[in-house]
Amino acid sequence: MNITVIISADAEWRAVKTLYPGLSLRPSPFGEFAELDLEGRRLRLFQGGWGKISAAASAQYAIDRFQPDVLINLGTCGGIKGRIRVGRVILAEETIVYDILEQMGSSDEAIAHYTTRLDLSWLGAGLPSSVMCGRLLSADRDIVAQDVPALVQKYDAVAADWESGALAWVAQRNGVRCLILRAVTDLVGESGGEAYGNMILFEQRTQAVMSDLFRQLPSWLSLLLPLDAA
Repeated sequence: MNITVIISADAEWRAVKTLYPGLSLRPSPFGEFAELDLEGRRLRLFQGGWGKISAAASAQYAIDRFQPDVLINLGTCGGIKGRIRVGRVILAEETIVYDILEQMGSSDEAIAHYTTRLDLSWLGAGLPSSVMCGRLLSADRDIVAQDVPALVQKYDAVAADWESGALAWVAQRNGVRCLILRAVTDLVGESGGEAYGNMILFEQRTQAVMSDLFRQLPSWLSLLLPLDAA
């Protein structure tokens, strides 16, 4: 099975290179990529870049160039204080790009256009008990503290990132299976975010959660059904 693992943010990619210092890195228009043998499976690790623009463009590039059977995104997200804990892994069942402001028509219609419901029926049974299946919000910004009540009320939000909405949307348009796993690095509440203005904390937490995601990855790969079984 041809599998490409997209890593988005720079801090996430640095963490991966720390985990696997022997990678033979090659350049792409979006950063670097390399092959990785992980417990008997050959994977392609691909640096996609941060934000919706890089996420969408790099996903399309990876699909066109590598023609993966499965596109996996491993990364970080910010959590809503009181609704999730640091380190919790979220399996995205739905992604919503919430930072669209339409003043000539309906913002809700525009947001609905880019909302993606991921078909995960091709995953086998027995998901890890530690994973939380649910909705991920995306925007080209960190969670704004003042927005927390509205995000919870309107979207039942528990976490948000910068890229998953674009990645899921592009994968679906191309008919490519997509698995998005994001782990919470920091919490944001109405009074602010614990990592805001504290890049060291974010990078330390990123190293920890990326290590955990790659530790869990073989278990997820074992759940992938053959192409003709989905």
